[in-house]
Amino acid sequence: MATCLRLRSCLAPHLRRAPPSRICRPRADCPVAPIRGYARGPAGLSSALLRTDGFVGGLWVSAAATFPVHDPASGAELGLVADCGVPEARAAVRAAYEAFCSWRGVSAKERSSLLRKWYDLMIQNKDDLAKIITAESGKPLKEAQGEILYSANFLEWFSEEARRVYGDIISTPTKERRAFVLKQPLGVAAVITPWNFPSAMITRKVGAALAAGCTVVVKPAEDTPFSALALAELANQAGIPPGVYNVIPCSQKKAKEVGEALCTDPLVSKISFTGSTATGKVLLHHAANSVKRVSMELGGHAPFIVFDSANVDQAVAGAMASKFRNSGQTCVCSNRFLVQSGIHDSFVKKFAEAIETNLHVGNGFEERTTQGPLINAKAVEKVEKHVHDAISKGATVVTGGKRHHVGKNFFEPTLLSNVTRDMLCSQEETFGPVAPVIKFNTEEEAVAIANAADVGLAGYFYSQDPAQIWRVAERLEVGMVGVNEGLISSVECPFGGVKQSGLGREGSKYGIDEYLELKYVCFGGL
Repeated sequence: MATCLRLRSCLAPHLRRAPPSRICRPRADCPVAPIRGYARGPAGLSSALLRTDGFVGGLWVSAAATFPVHDPASGAELGLVADCGVPEARAAVRAAYEAFCSWRGVSAKERSSLLRKWYDLMIQNKDDLAKIITAESGKPLKEAQGEILYSANFLEWFSEEARRVYGDIISTPTKERRAFVLKQPLGVAAVITPWNFPSAMITRKVGAALAAGCTVVVKPAEDTPFSALALAELANQAGIPPGVYNVIPCSQKKAKEVGEALCTDPLVSKISFTGSTATGKVLLHHAANSVKRVSMELGGHAPFIVFDSANVDQAVAGAMASKFRNSGQTCVCSNRFLVQSGIHDSFVKKFAEAIETNLHVGNGFEERTTQGPLINAKAVEKVEKHVHDAISKGATVVTGGKRHHVGKNFFEPTLLSNVTRDMLCSQEETFGPVAPVIKFNTEEEAVAIANAADVGLAGYFYSQDPAQIWRVAERLEVGMVGVNEGLISSVECPFGGVKQSGLGREGSKYGIDEYLELKYVCFGGL
């Protein structure tokens, strides 16, 4: 738990917020370059929300360099964003630390009210925020609109949870003593988020942190910084005090050094990261030196099991929802389809028909589009590699199987059959629109295949056998299970995994505990 000392900070001397939408010039002795302000951006995007500078201590500040952000669908440049480095990261931490010294003392009711105002502003601006997501990530606009509602709901949820942080009174063995437990905010939280949910992954962490009384420094993914900066603009309008919510965008080139700076800064008490398992391990190593509290939501390799007793039509509908949302680019997307031999052929046939009938590849702004682009060329190359590897080892392409003619970052929704466990798509998370189907014979075989991965985020299965449902739900080595359901995420429910899929839980009533410290107080001499 952080202990507040008086720091000389050029960025957050007081908890007074800057006027909304105002471009603030930092003092000459601050480690930031002159400001640029807003991105012009393509037509249709809100110029009031499309910010290009970092947001530190209530000020819009830029860095000495910039980096471009591109639309993955067209390749068009959306704008040049401040390329913050280690000096800006340290300044943001310093601002957050000073703000924490006051924010921790703000009543839970007031913190709740401010989070609610932030939620209200997100709802008022939901269409503009969704367009920003589609522009920078390629996500179909309907999905982006859904993400904004999901994202805003985390602020609403934690605005309510802020007033429900309770301690305990403990009975003691002697009458002269009383014992009680306090829950207190940890301090500054460094929040590192991915590109696939550029809004919701921020509010799921930041909502809990602010509700608990922590302050935050957000480092968004280099592909999608505009959503984080738009949230900063709305946070400022909502009256969130300076230094409580800070954003430091940076390029891929600087991401490693900025991540290390956040994880090793002695003023940071908490690290929360969503991303790959490999990167999570690096951040854990950095955080270990100062024994920081850490939350990690890392990679998945979700099995989707269809037993002979399943309703095939329901299973196909669940498979479509689970696999092809955001073109397969979510950490809880089904990555391996295990289908029992008695129902295998029927499932594959109906799954292929659903893919060919219901999925439409195109630009996310086009109304008919259900499948947007992959985030970048590297993502397309990985998907292509997995498909080619499977074909070379005997898999059959039922539908799809190649790049889509719409553009260089597009790939056809693909269904593979005759897949075996030695193929890359069975061993690694594809993170793309590829559905490999593995045939199995017995329940024990399916569970063994599902549990063979070293990760365990989500798992799904379809069955009409009550006894089997209980057995498999308990035996799957994952943090979240969907039974006869392909979409499981909800603000009210805990999100997180086991094994190398991470540490801790986000969302739900448990999410706020990740930002609280327990303090036992023994009151004697009574």
